Amino acid sequence: MTLSQEQLKQLSVPERLGRVARQWQSVADRELAPLGLTYPRWSAMWKLVRIGDGASQKQLAEALEIELASLMRTLTQLEQQSLVVRRVCPDDGRAKRVYLTDAGHALVKKMEAKILKVRRTLMADIADEDIETVKHVLAVISRNAHQMCSEQKKRDDKQGGDTQ
Repeated sequence: MTLSQEQLKQLSVPERLGRVARQWQSVADRELAPLGLTYPRWSAMWKLVRIGDGASQKQLAEALEIELASLMRTLTQLEQQSLVVRRVCPDDGRAKRVYLTDAGHALVKKMEAKILKVRRTLMADIADEDIETVKHVLAVISRNAHQMCSEQKKRDDKQGGDTQ
Protein backbone atom coordinates (compact mmCIF):
# COMPACT_ATOMS: atom_id res chain seq x y z
CA MET A 1 0.00 0.00 0.00
CA THR A 2 1.39 3.38 -1.02
CA LEU A 3 0.47 6.29 1.19
CA SER A 4 -0.20 9.77 -0.12
CA GLN A 5 1.78 12.72 1.23
CA GLU A 6 -1.32 13.83 3.13
CA GLN A 7 -1.70 10.39 4.75
CA LEU A 8 1.98 10.37 5.66
CA LYS A 9 1.60 13.72 7.42
CA GLN A 10 -1.15 12.25 9.58
CA LEU A 11 0.90 9.30 10.83
CA SER A 12 1.76 9.39 14.50
CA VAL A 13 5.37 9.24 15.68
CA PRO A 14 5.22 5.48 16.49
CA GLU A 15 3.70 4.77 13.08
CA ARG A 16 6.44 6.79 11.39
CA LEU A 17 9.14 5.06 13.42
CA GLY A 18 7.73 1.66 12.50
CA ARG A 19 7.43 2.58 8.84
CA VAL A 20 10.99 3.90 8.62
CA ALA A 21 12.33 0.84 10.47
CA ARG A 22 10.53 -1.48 8.01
CA GLN A 23 11.82 0.51 5.03
CA TRP A 24 15.37 0.46 6.38
CA GLN A 25 15.18 -3.29 7.02
CA SER A 26 13.79 -3.89 3.53
CA VAL A 27 16.63 -1.94 1.89
CA ALA A 28 19.22 -3.76 4.02
CA ASP A 29 17.62 -7.16 3.29
CA ARG A 30 17.80 -6.54 -0.45
CA GLU A 31 21.41 -5.38 -0.19
CA LEU A 32 22.38 -8.48 1.83
CA ALA A 33 20.29 -11.03 -0.09
CA PRO A 34 23.13 -11.86 -2.53
CA LEU A 35 25.11 -13.08 0.50
CA GLY A 36 22.42 -15.69 1.17
CA LEU A 37 21.23 -14.10 4.40
CA THR A 38 17.77 -13.32 5.68
CA TYR A 39 17.14 -10.57 8.23
CA PRO A 40 17.13 -12.92 11.24
CA ARG A 41 20.43 -14.47 10.15
CA TRP A 42 22.35 -11.33 9.29
CA SER A 43 21.04 -9.43 12.31
CA ALA A 44 22.08 -12.28 14.65
CA MET A 45 25.59 -12.34 13.17
CA TRP A 46 25.85 -8.54 13.22
CA LYS A 47 24.71 -8.38 16.84
CA LEU A 48 27.06 -11.20 17.88
CA VAL A 49 30.00 -9.20 16.55
CA ARG A 50 28.78 -6.11 18.41
CA ILE A 51 28.27 -7.80 21.80
CA GLY A 52 31.26 -10.10 21.47
CA ASP A 53 32.01 -13.49 19.98
CA GLY A 54 31.30 -16.16 22.57
CA ALA A 55 28.18 -14.55 23.99
CA SER A 56 25.64 -16.96 25.42
CA GLN A 57 22.54 -17.76 23.41
CA LYS A 58 20.51 -16.00 26.10
CA GLN A 59 22.66 -12.86 25.91
CA LEU A 60 22.33 -12.81 22.14
CA ALA A 61 18.55 -13.21 22.30
CA GLU A 62 18.33 -10.38 24.84
CA ALA A 63 20.55 -8.14 22.71
CA LEU A 64 18.34 -8.85 19.70
CA GLU A 65 15.25 -8.32 21.87
CA ILE A 66 13.72 -11.61 20.78
CA GLU A 67 12.69 -14.79 22.56
CA LEU A 68 15.38 -17.44 22.97
CA ALA A 69 13.18 -19.95 21.12
CA SER A 70 13.08 -17.65 18.09
CA LEU A 71 16.85 -17.37 18.07
CA MET A 72 17.39 -21.14 18.24
CA ARG A 73 16.07 -21.78 14.72
CA THR A 74 18.22 -18.98 13.32
CA LEU A 75 21.33 -20.34 15.02
CA THR A 76 20.62 -23.82 13.68
CA GLN A 77 20.39 -22.36 10.16
CA LEU A 78 23.64 -20.44 10.64
CA GLU A 79 25.31 -23.61 11.89
CA GLN A 80 24.08 -25.46 8.79
CA GLN A 81 25.73 -22.72 6.71
CA SER A 82 28.93 -23.20 8.77
CA LEU A 83 28.81 -19.56 9.86
CA VAL A 84 28.53 -20.11 13.63
CA VAL A 85 29.23 -22.84 16.15
CA ARG A 86 27.66 -23.33 19.56
CA ARG A 87 29.75 -24.66 22.41
CA VAL A 88 28.77 -25.66 25.93
CA CYS A 89 29.71 -22.98 28.43
CA PRO A 90 32.51 -24.26 30.68
CA ASP A 91 31.01 -22.45 33.71
CA ASP A 92 27.45 -23.68 33.14
CA GLY A 93 26.87 -26.93 31.29
CA ARG A 94 23.26 -25.93 30.56
CA ALA A 95 24.25 -22.80 28.65
CA LYS A 96 25.77 -22.56 25.19
CA ARG A 97 28.02 -19.89 23.79
CA VAL A 98 27.89 -18.75 20.16
CA TYR A 99 31.00 -18.17 18.06
CA LEU A 100 31.45 -17.05 14.48
CA THR A 101 33.48 -19.46 12.35
CA ASP A 102 36.22 -18.22 10.03
CA ALA A 103 33.62 -18.25 7.25
CA GLY A 104 31.27 -16.28 9.52
CA HIS A 105 33.93 -13.65 10.20
CA ALA A 106 34.65 -13.35 6.46
CA LEU A 107 30.96 -12.94 5.71
CA VAL A 108 30.55 -10.29 8.41
CA LYS A 109 33.28 -8.24 6.69
CA LYS A 110 31.26 -8.37 3.46
CA MET A 111 28.08 -7.56 5.40
CA GLU A 112 29.71 -4.59 7.05
CA ALA A 113 30.54 -2.94 3.75
CA LYS A 114 26.97 -3.40 2.54
CA ILE A 115 25.40 -2.25 5.82
CA LEU A 116 27.56 0.86 5.90
CA LYS A 117 26.59 1.59 2.30
CA VAL A 118 22.91 1.36 3.23
CA ARG A 119 23.48 3.60 6.25
CA ARG A 120 25.37 6.22 4.21
CA THR A 121 22.73 6.21 1.47
CA LEU A 122 19.72 6.41 3.76
CA MET A 123 21.25 9.11 5.91
CA ALA A 124 22.63 11.19 3.05
CA ASP A 125 21.78 14.87 3.25
CA ILE A 126 21.04 14.69 6.98
CA ALA A 127 23.15 17.01 9.10
CA ASP A 128 25.16 15.48 11.93
CA GLU A 129 23.29 17.69 14.41
CA ASP A 130 19.96 16.33 13.17
CA ILE A 131 21.19 12.77 13.58
CA GLU A 132 22.28 13.54 17.14
CA THR A 133 18.87 15.09 17.84
CA VAL A 134 17.10 11.97 16.56
CA LYS A 135 19.36 9.75 18.68
CA HIS A 136 18.60 11.86 21.74
CA VAL A 137 14.84 11.86 21.14
CA LEU A 138 14.82 8.09 20.60
CA ALA A 139 16.85 7.56 23.78
CA VAL A 140 14.34 9.63 25.77
CA ILE A 141 11.38 7.74 24.28
CA SER A 142 13.11 4.44 25.07
CA ARG A 143 13.89 5.49 28.65
CA ASN A 144 10.29 6.64 29.17
CA ALA A 145 8.92 3.39 27.71
CA HIS A 146 11.23 1.33 29.91
CA GLN A 147 10.14 3.28 32.99
CA MET A 148 6.48 2.89 32.08
CA CYS A 149 6.90 -0.86 31.52
CA SER A 150 8.60 -1.19 34.91
CA GLU A 151 5.76 0.68 36.60
CA GLN A 152 3.17 -1.46 34.80
CA LYS A 153 4.96 -4.64 35.83
CA LYS A 154 5.08 -3.49 39.47
CA ARG A 155 1.38 -2.67 39.34
CA ASP A 156 0.56 -6.01 37.69
CA ASP A 157 2.69 -7.91 40.22
CA LYS A 158 0.98 -6.10 43.07
CA GLN A 159 -2.49 -6.82 41.66
CA GLY A 160 -1.56 -10.45 41.11
CA GLY A 161 -0.43 -10.68 44.73
CA ASP A 162 -3.73 -9.18 45.95
CA THR A 163 -5.81 -11.99 44.42
CA GLN A 164 -4.05 -14.77 46.29
